[in-house]
Amino acid sequence: MSKGKTSSKDDKLKWWQLSLLGVACTIGTGYFLGTGIALTMGGPAVIFLFILAAFGTYMVFDALARMTAADPQQGSFRSYAKKAYGRWAGFTSGWVYWSSELLIMGSQLAALSLFTRMWFPNLPMWMFAAVYGLLGLGIILLGTKGFERLENMFAVMKIAAILMFLVLAGAALFGMLGQGAYAPKVPATGPEVWPGGGIGLWSAFIFAFYAFGGIEIMGLMAMRLKNPKEAPKAGKMMILLLTTVYIASLVCAVILVPIGAFNSKESPFASALNHYNLPFVPHVFNSVLIIAGFSTMVASLFAVTTMLVTLAGDHDAPKMFSAKKDSSKLPFTAIGFTAGGLAVSVVTALLMPESVYEYVTTAAGLMLLYNWTFILVTSGRLLKLSGWGQTKRWSGILLIALAVVGTLFHETSRPGFFISLGFVAVISVVTLIMRRVWKKQQGGGGESGPQGRSKHAEGQQSGPDEYEPSVNRPVLPRRRKSFT
Repeated sequence: MSKGKTSSKDDKLKWWQLSLLGVACTIGTGYFLGTGIALTMGGPAVIFLFILAAFGTYMVFDALARMTAADPQQGSFRSYAKKAYGRWAGFTSGWVYWSSELLIMGSQLAALSLFTRMWFPNLPMWMFAAVYGLLGLGIILLGTKGFERLENMFAVMKIAAILMFLVLAGAALFGMLGQGAYAPKVPATGPEVWPGGGIGLWSAFIFAFYAFGGIEIMGLMAMRLKNPKEAPKAGKMMILLLTTVYIASLVCAVILVPIGAFNSKESPFASALNHYNLPFVPHVFNSVLIIAGFSTMVASLFAVTTMLVTLAGDHDAPKMFSAKKDSSKLPFTAIGFTAGGLAVSVVTALLMPESVYEYVTTAAGLMLLYNWTFILVTSGRLLKLSGWGQTKRWSGILLIALAVVGTLFHETSRPGFFISLGFVAVISVVTLIMRRVWKKQQGGGGESGPQGRSKHAEGQQSGPDEYEPSVNRPVLPRRRKSFT
């Protein structure tokens, strides 16, 4: 083992550091803004949906963490999909995830541009998008260690912002902020609790799950743990922390203002405090939205670049994107390709009508849930699950299915469902074509399955011929001595 590899042991994460990193990658505009859409559609009853979504999210992470502990792989969930069902599964899972995260990054940059225009209304949105995109790429170029440090800092800032809201909300409830436009009131009647009825509540389920989006990045980072077997503990703490702050802040928001005061264009937490004489609140929450959006955008950029590198290393993407075993440089080709795709998605987002872009963003969230489902399905084949383990796995699948189907019953989310199916259909057609190519490459032997994987599948996924040993880095290949 080289000197550079030996020193990397000092860079390993403790389980609580992975929990904090998970919080940073998860809390974003999906929570600070998406909850406004959820409340508008489903009312205060969506708080119950957040509890169900937390349970479903934990089922997914627990399955992924257990597979990581049993068999650490650089490609995380796509590597396990390939191991369980063959090369086609890893190929499909990787490209579905890459596509969904690319769309989400475009969504985040468009949202960041809108937020920033509050302070600079005369500047064009593309200028803000370009600046944030370049800043995000700059952080990626800092390497794994720089990314972790900044994301941990963002996590502390976002949690602090939520705690600030809770303190201010508590002061408002006890009358310490004076008289607001609305008197605090606990929703009690049916129209107050679920104004949209059962269908409206069901349709809002997708946004509860969307607030937890980002746990797959923890799967990619789990191998950075000093002890990978502590990944389940890190996930439990992360989801417990997220659920606690989510529920507490939502409860305060729905008590402070009636449901009609919320809208899909404003954070519900800003809506809850705007009617008090607090002139700094709009600016503070705008800053929080920018930090949250930028943080999740950078995390997604990091994840899709990592996924592209592992796809290329496994010959499921052009070889030019793979990491060279004797190179001390960053995968600039992969970063450049991701940056190009990001630029296209941002330009498209800024040009198309707002409603259409909301549909694409919903589609991206749905595609993430498709990958979550496949993680649960894969765990059933790779892990020896007890009866309780199987119950948890199927419960997670059922909750995700309910959230996906619920999008069909609302005009805002319905188009996104069909757009997501379109993306999956295109990737599926490409997969079918590639299976024929793989079959010819293997001399007509057919694609290898989970029990009889070919030498290609066995030897090139995460072995030393293609990557550094898996105990080193699960993410962007680092400089042997200086990329930390």
